Amino acid sequence: MRLKGKTALVAGGGRGIGRSIALALAREGAQVAVADVIKDNAEAVRDKTKALGVNAIACQVDLTKQADVERIVGAVVDQFGQIDILVNSAGWDRLEPFVESNEETWERILAINFKSVLYTTKAVLPHMISRGSGKIVNISSDAGRVGSTWEAVYSGAKGAVIAFSKSLAREVARHKINVNVVCPGLTDTPLLQAVRSQSPQTEKLIDAIIKATPWRRVAQPEEVAEAVLFLASPSADFITGQTLSVSGGLTMA
Repeated sequence: MRLKGKTALVAGGGRGIGRSIALALAREGAQVAVADVIKDNAEAVRDKTKALGVNAIACQVDLTKQADVERIVGAVVDQFGQIDILVNSAGWDRLEPFVESNEETWERILAINFKSVLYTTKAVLPHMISRGSGKIVNISSDAGRVGSTWEAVYSGAKGAVIAFSKSLAREVARHKINVNVVCPGLTDTPLLQAVRSQSPQTEKLIDAIIKATPWRRVAQPEEVAEAVLFLASPSADFITGQTLSVSGGLTMA
């Protein structure tokens, strides 16, 4: 078990990709704190994690509120005494042409996809620095690497996650802290289902992206989780500031 004795905080761990990440880390022996805005989701993942034989807690948190994030980080440290791994997996999007979008949507996309990463990282880093070790894995998107139709603001937010992670990786390497990014392509999650059902146009757009993917399918959350697990493990101790796409070849750069 590669992560026995480690503690992981999975932000946005209540469903979708985050849920699979929390369970993958637990299978490798990590204690897991599942942080999610929906209490029932966090508790359900906590229970599944405990069923794997490791300790886990559920934390209800609004990741777009800095004080709320600081509260739960403190609670995790109080409970486990350490945070060795931070995974930022919260995400939200609404597909629409940029000229038809509004500031309210922009603010929500930026808050959930980017500012939440700033808040969790700012809260966890002092603890990792004091311990002289840590792994941070941020979930971005291939949209943040190459852009995506009707996702201008989302692509911008996810691109910011990549740039932030690379810059941070340079700052904290001297503290033996690794910072890396996983970029999923389309993934079979409740968010994708919600986006697909927005309108006939969004359904056609999703189908077109799948057709353009060499593997001709969407990713499963467990496939993304495996990439996160690798970057959070000792196998990736000499890897930092890197961006790994899990997209079936949708992008190849």
